[in-house]
Amino acid sequence: MAAQEAAGGGTGSGTGPMAERCAFFVQRKRRFCKMVPAPGRRFCGEHGQHEKENDRKRIPCPLDPKHTVYEDQLQKHLKKCNSREKPKPVYFVQDINAGVKDVAEIPADQVTLSSLPKEELENLIVKLKKASHGLEFDLKEQVLSHQALQEALNDPKNGDSAFKHLKQQASILGNMEKLHLLGPGRCFVEFGAGRGKLSHWVDIALQDVENIQFLLVERATTRFKVDGKHKRRDSIFERLQVDIQHLCLNKVPILEKKKLPVVGIGKHLCGAATDLALRCLVESYATCCNEENEEPAPKRTKNEAEGASYSSNDDDNERNKDDFKPVAGIVIALCCHHKCDWTHYVGREFFRSVGLGPVEFHYFQRMSSWATCGMRGTITKASTDEESEDDTTNTEEHDQAYSKTETASDALQGLLTVEERKEIGSLCKFLIDHGRIRYLQHRGYKAALQYYTDSSVSLENVLLTAVPETTT
Repeated sequence: MAAQEAAGGGTGSGTGPMAERCAFFVQRKRRFCKMVPAPGRRFCGEHGQHEKENDRKRIPCPLDPKHTVYEDQLQKHLKKCNSREKPKPVYFVQDINAGVKDVAEIPADQVTLSSLPKEELENLIVKLKKASHGLEFDLKEQVLSHQALQEALNDPKNGDSAFKHLKQQASILGNMEKLHLLGPGRCFVEFGAGRGKLSHWVDIALQDVENIQFLLVERATTRFKVDGKHKRRDSIFERLQVDIQHLCLNKVPILEKKKLPVVGIGKHLCGAATDLALRCLVESYATCCNEENEEPAPKRTKNEAEGASYSSNDDDNERNKDDFKPVAGIVIALCCHHKCDWTHYVGREFFRSVGLGPVEFHYFQRMSSWATCGMRGTITKASTDEESEDDTTNTEEHDQAYSKTETASDALQGLLTVEERKEIGSLCKFLIDHGRIRYLQHRGYKAALQYYTDSSVSLENVLLTAVPETTT
């Protein structure tokens, strides 16, 4: 136990370090480090400063203090450290999708929701109900499936966790098929792609279709990727490691070259990421593509014009140009309204039209978590499922955020019942989503919200869909 006391200062876990493993006790994880030390050493390189006979000093890395480095090798380490600033990709444009920062920002000393005086909370609820009056609150159920996932759905080897995710993915693909978005000559952009499972199933669904591309947008370096395991050679998968806030699709080489119609997809796109993705699609990509399509065609000689006037290929090109829609469709499973941000929110115009602003939005997005009041056990189970399927840190954040919000709402039990809070929370989520629908409608899209799976499968069971309005 001396190793514990010297290395980690912890009380110990009752057992010593594993054989041939580092003797450092990691207090945060309440276990010994599992790294393998060099022959003859008790500690790994990361914890080597605890070797009594080692006179080399280790210091925190200045780029990321979560790890250490030998002081005499600092300069060498800085050149290869994974935390070093890397050259920005060509499609990185600072804050291109961030939105305009509002002059009426929320005060830094904003009172927490649980500390609001009773009168102010009641006033917020009155404003919420007034703004929601007249809106179609009952969403249509669109729980669909797709043949591409039937074999996996019927595989007994899949447990409850995998089954829940497969049902969601199947319904997303079913809704895409109903909107005629599963077709050739398109680029599918998966926002918040994680391991890339949703794109994987889209690719399976389009196994007999040619000329399709996939762009998987994920700011984190995600492990266990599935997009590199596809056997088809005619479908191209490319990962874009960038925050959606800074992604300019027009500068992605494949889109810059081909100007393909894009289908934006996402499964549980968290909070503000949904707004960033919508702006990336309908403001950044669609606007630039339309501007380029409106450029006058180059002049042709008289002979060229006469020779081309009866060309079927020329007619097809003109027809394709007229029919070209930069964004063919959007299908996003919404998530985590409590993590939305007024600066990035695309529905600010709608909020202002009903007499609301950044302060009300701040409280509404916090109150949105009330929709899951009394479901702590279900949330924990859902988080575990999500974690085992996608191996991302998002689920831990979901769980923590919900727990904190529930703790805050517990202080309001004398004012509102659990059922009242659930109703208000659902109304807040709907109002935020309705602002997104209005945003898309004002930009020429037929947009809708629907339940795409049962709440027993996922508490976040609302799907946002949008396709360009057809003109007659």
